[in-house]
Amino acid sequence: MPKDKHENNDVRRNYTLMSPEDVANGKKSKWTELEITATIRNLSPSLWRLDFLTALFLNDNHLTKIPPEISKLAQLKHLDLSSNKLRSLPSELGDLVTLRELLLCNNSLRLLPNELGKLFQLQTLGLQGNPLPQDVLTINEEKNGTAKLLGFMLDNLAVCPRPPDRQWISLQPDRPRNPALTFSVMCYNVLCDKYCTRQIYGYCPSWALDWEYRKTAILKEILHYGADILSLQEIETEQFYNFFLPELQQHGYNGIFSPKSRARTMTEEDRKYVDGCAIFFRTSKFSLVKEYLIEFNQLAMQNATEAEDMLNRVMTKDNIGITALLELKEGYLNYGNDVNMPRQQVLVSNVHIHWDPEFKDVKLIQSVMLMHELMTIMQEINPGFMVQGGKNGTAPSKSIPLVCCGDLNSLPESGVVEFLDNGRVRIDHGDFLDMKYDGFLSRLSNGKNGEKCGDLTHCFKLQRAYSEDQMSYSNLTYSFTGVIDYIHYTSDLLVPLGVLGSVSQDYIKGNKIIGWPHPHFPSDHQSLLVEFEALSFSNGVPVYGYIPSSHHPR
Repeated sequence: MPKDKHENNDVRRNYTLMSPEDVANGKKSKWTELEITATIRNLSPSLWRLDFLTALFLNDNHLTKIPPEISKLAQLKHLDLSSNKLRSLPSELGDLVTLRELLLCNNSLRLLPNELGKLFQLQTLGLQGNPLPQDVLTINEEKNGTAKLLGFMLDNLAVCPRPPDRQWISLQPDRPRNPALTFSVMCYNVLCDKYCTRQIYGYCPSWALDWEYRKTAILKEILHYGADILSLQEIETEQFYNFFLPELQQHGYNGIFSPKSRARTMTEEDRKYVDGCAIFFRTSKFSLVKEYLIEFNQLAMQNATEAEDMLNRVMTKDNIGITALLELKEGYLNYGNDVNMPRQQVLVSNVHIHWDPEFKDVKLIQSVMLMHELMTIMQEINPGFMVQGGKNGTAPSKSIPLVCCGDLNSLPESGVVEFLDNGRVRIDHGDFLDMKYDGFLSRLSNGKNGEKCGDLTHCFKLQRAYSEDQMSYSNLTYSFTGVIDYIHYTSDLLVPLGVLGSVSQDYIKGNKIIGWPHPHFPSDHQSLLVEFEALSFSNGVPVYGYIPSSHHPR
């Protein structure tokens, strides 16, 4: 087959030489493509230092091998090795995951390394003129044949060794513990099945994306760490009722769940695949007192007066949060073990904030509404709770401890995390994007005695359970790496005793893992796990509790 069908030289290779005037004026040369075409047999090692190259043309030479060091050219998008004398390819060629075009035509290749399957962004693979098996050549010539061939190789690629165990980081090694008031919390976005596709995660073998494989690995991880409370996001409705709930009930858990708001408008069949949030709790440790559902689109409609973008931008997103008021079965409030005395209660919130980076305003509005709803809930369940207390300048009120878990889809420097961490955010914060929320913001920013201030506040003394040193990323994909999952807690009422450390970065780097999911990582998120101890007294005053009536509608 003619080489020009693959090379398209007249389109891709245009050269511009600097004029003597440009050189005299000190103009800098900037080039990202290199062509070496002669009868060369060997390549200089200095070539692999040109890591800025995006295109390398080594066609029409006498090369018999390509060294593994080619993987150092990590920005390559086009690589032409056609018309050489290559009999084999280095497996390291599969590390060039930015490649869009790889031309290998007219060589002596009889076998392709399965590592080429890692080239998930490759669009053109030239193989003609090689003594490869006919079925390989036939598949590659089919419609979407390159993707099929690469998928086959990726599915048959050997898997790297399992990662080492994540290390437990003790935060209070010398602190005496009260086991009755100690509990652990896991926060984990499990990646629901409908989002887990080769189109999104092309670097993962198809068998490792399959729900039957992933659900086993997810459950194994949950049970391995054995947290007392599980806050899970992206649980599909059918997965909750047919898998997670029955499986976890067999291991001593019970749970609550709600799908995203769109489920209420769907048929029963379609509703099965809507994802949402779940909270599970160990029944030997906790009893459920009451549960709450927070629907952000409903709250947006209720708060749309003089804030038209509440309807245009916030109401159209169907994210939710759920909250469970739990009671420790053996956590008596320093009254001994008299069964008639009040027990320690904990309010646990689980939320999944909108994902799109272009909607920072929606993320921040949803977070403000979340904290406002949690303050309302706390007022209901705790008669002594005062919403003016906390970090906005007044003395903190006594309250039931609060643990806020969630995939906030927000980085540590975002307005969302600033608001949760500091208890306040300016109403002119840049993350509001100058959208029309004036009425909503002015109503919530009313200070004491009706005076308006420039801040939105919440009254919980929240702290993040993980420092950035302990967790440098919670989400790892090819296109994004960062912390977007969090566990916050009321620092005046809970003490973190320890956290589960991050997956080893040395392992990730050493095994060239470019993203999750992965055969050893069933979600694109890693789980967070914290052990807390509740402080049942604050300044000598017992924490307030909530005594339920006989029936509490959701």
